[in-house]
Amino acid sequence: MAAWVEPAPAKVNLALHVRARRPDGFHELETLFAFTRFGDRLEAWPHADWGLEVVGETAAQAGPVEDNLVLRAARAFAAATGLRQRFRFRLHKRIPVAAGLGGGSADAAAALRLLDRAAGTRLGLHALAEIAGELGADVPACVHARTLVGRGRGERLAPGPDVTGLPVVLVNPGVPMPTGPVFRAWDGLDRGPLPADWRVGRNDLEAPAIALAPVVGQVLAFLSALPGAGPVRMSGSGATCLAVGVRALPPLPRGWWGVATELL
Repeated sequence: MAAWVEPAPAKVNLALHVRARRPDGFHELETLFAFTRFGDRLEAWPHADWGLEVVGETAAQAGPVEDNLVLRAARAFAAATGLRQRFRFRLHKRIPVAAGLGGGSADAAAALRLLDRAAGTRLGLHALAEIAGELGADVPACVHARTLVGRGRGERLAPGPDVTGLPVVLVNPGVPMPTGPVFRAWDGLDRGPLPADWRVGRNDLEAPAIALAPVVGQVLAFLSALPGAGPVRMSGSGATCLAVGVRALPPLPRGWWGVATELL
């Protein structure tokens, strides 16, 4: 049995407003991060050197182990804290890759939380989020793994509304959706700030994602027709879409992936 175990909850965006392109090539965002009971799981043991094994249903999509964000997070943690102990990790992958669910970011955040416990450093989530900032824009939010409003690139965080326990269905059409092309396809129009009520928000990346992969529009229409479906959105840059308020996963077209879960 592993000495240490840490969940890596999948990230969803309940709203994602793109406000402007920045001179540095990134975009000014206003987003509502939320997290689900569905996700990956990270295990670790003390070891002579850093190591990682990736297993599970989406392990084959995860890419080369040496590039995995878990190992990058471990090395960043050691550099920030002076930790000399090393660990071997086993990552159980369930979150689809390049799906708008922050799988790599969630895994990196889980590594930081796990090491903080295993090493006894007790830095706490806010200090871990500072380390996480160098690993990716979504990783600080994933460290907290609770509903947060993100601004800037998503790294400026503030508390969000309580959505704990809301049922949600996630559906992906089996099409990888790299973030860069979707953002580059955004039309540059500022459609306004994140509203106080996230239910009337939007995802400004849906239109460019649909232009690149029309099947995303089919997923949104499929979810919108489900009984009890509340807000229906694409998450992040796609291609996973979500329907809040739906408890059971319906039969899906061949090649689509889905899961029924709830928000944390």
